[in-house]
Amino acid sequence: MATSPAPSEEARAPAHHAVDAAPAPPGATGLKGILLPVGIVLAIGAIFVSVFLAAFHAPRPHDLPVAVVGTAAQAGQVANGLERALPGGFEVKRYADADAARRAVQDRTVYAAYVPGSGKADELLYAGANGPSVTSTVSGAFSGLTAARGRRLTEHDVVPAVAGDTRGMSVFYAGFGIVLAGFLFGLMTYQVAPRLEYRWRMASLSAFSVLGGVLVALLTGSLGFAALPGPFLGIATIIALMAAAVGGATMVFLRLFGRAGMSLAAVVLLTFGNSTSGGTLPTAYLPGWLRPLSEILPVGVGVRAIQGLSHFDNDGVVVGVTVLTVWIALTAAILYWRDARA
Repeated sequence: MATSPAPSEEARAPAHHAVDAAPAPPGATGLKGILLPVGIVLAIGAIFVSVFLAAFHAPRPHDLPVAVVGTAAQAGQVANGLERALPGGFEVKRYADADAARRAVQDRTVYAAYVPGSGKADELLYAGANGPSVTSTVSGAFSGLTAARGRRLTEHDVVPAVAGDTRGMSVFYAGFGIVLAGFLFGLMTYQVAPRLEYRWRMASLSAFSVLGGVLVALLTGSLGFAALPGPFLGIATIIALMAAAVGGATMVFLRLFGRAGMSLAAVVLLTFGNSTSGGTLPTAYLPGWLRPLSEILPVGVGVRAIQGLSHFDNDGVVVGVTVLTVWIALTAAILYWRDARA
């Protein structure tokens, strides 16, 4: 009786699915390996220095909104005086009474309110929570205006800074920290787990965002440095949305542009994002070409929402939540297209 031949070694071996059968491509070598990192890092550094110097080397306001209580003629006189003192610096809005002007300062519709008095003294309402630079700007401008008219100026801080944040910088540091963390998460998730399924990667992004929001809210709240007096849940939510938006955006840059995506993410999210955030100075102090970025990048809308929750009657909260949610939804959809479908 004929016998079948013994199976070969290949036939006896268990079947496996081939994964990454091709060897990893070698990195740059020779002169390219020497000069490419130098060129990339110096380019990013030059962009960083240029953008921050353009924004802050000689900051001055551009159409900073301020209020004047009185008639149209009085508002016009004040506007002309401010224009002579600082051309293009202020946008004057007229209010019928001091109470309405005070509310406008408190919800940051305006940054100061000038209330002419019936005697020889006028009143300036301002918000110390906007930071000493803004206070110095409006105080100096209106002090000069009243002195030129032979009057005295009495100043009242209607939204003072908290004891844990006397310079008004805590929101910038909180925003910068969570943006940096989101950037690093976006890089590390593909380095540590390059084959992680889409659903689990999104679960990891969600866990990072929620825990990051809670951690930052604890550090900046009454249990930490007491720097941001807003509601814990509100601060934690905005921070979590910022973390998810930046982390997701970094992942998208990597998936769409490969290794170059890391550099692009650093320029867009870290350099342009933090320089236009409004955490150091209001966006009215930015050059015109940088100002629109504060309304679309995650850190800018997030910082304004946190400031609104902490000091200014929820100014910017609705816009911030909306823009951040759009960022998260778009990045999740792009990652689904590149990861889950592929």
